[in-house]
Amino acid sequence: MLELGVKFLISYFLGSLMGSMIMGKLRGGVDIRTMGSGNAGGTNALRTQGIIFALGVVIIDIGKGVLGAGVVPELTVPFVPEDPTLSRTWLTICCATAAVLGHVWPIYHGFRGGKGAGTFVGTLVILGPNLIIAVLLVWASVLVVSGFVGLATMSAAISLPLYLGVSLQLESQPLFIYTAVMAMLIIFWHRSNIQRMRDGTEHRNTGLMIFRRKGTGSSDEQS
Repeated sequence: MLELGVKFLISYFLGSLMGSMIMGKLRGGVDIRTMGSGNAGGTNALRTQGIIFALGVVIIDIGKGVLGAGVVPELTVPFVPEDPTLSRTWLTICCATAAVLGHVWPIYHGFRGGKGAGTFVGTLVILGPNLIIAVLLVWASVLVVSGFVGLATMSAAISLPLYLGVSLQLESQPLFIYTAVMAMLIIFWHRSNIQRMRDGTEHRNTGLMIFRRKGTGSSDEQS
């Protein structure tokens, strides 16, 4: 349990390194949480600071998911012996989860982070790289039809456990549980988007929509 606890915390602290805050420091103290939608994710970064800034945010946020799931579980930590009773698969799942939680509730930034999607994708690079193209296709398809970034993100997240549930193999059970939990959390973290869609006040990225509607605005929310 010591190894699990220590590596979970390491992944959480790693996840708490927010791409938007790091890029903001490099740009002279910019805090995009005070701009646009107030979200610390890539879309708000793109809309308020431009493509280079947003690209840096996305690379950092995805990268910490990769490190949390792919590097931390294999670390040799001084005075923390490897637990022979601990499943390496579940240790990796726990570290991946911790990285996403750190992104959403970063200890370094007043527990005000993003909505987890970028870091979640980073963990999938390690846990299920074969799923990433399918996830991006679902995300892009929903986005170009609806114009809602939040809806596209939730749909992509839900598609993972649905797919794994239909084609479930015994060895993929931990991944199914992980993606199912992450899908529920991502929906919860997008609850404000859901409420605005119900109220008819959610902004749309009409520039990417296949079927545009007159009078719609541009998206201001990011996961």
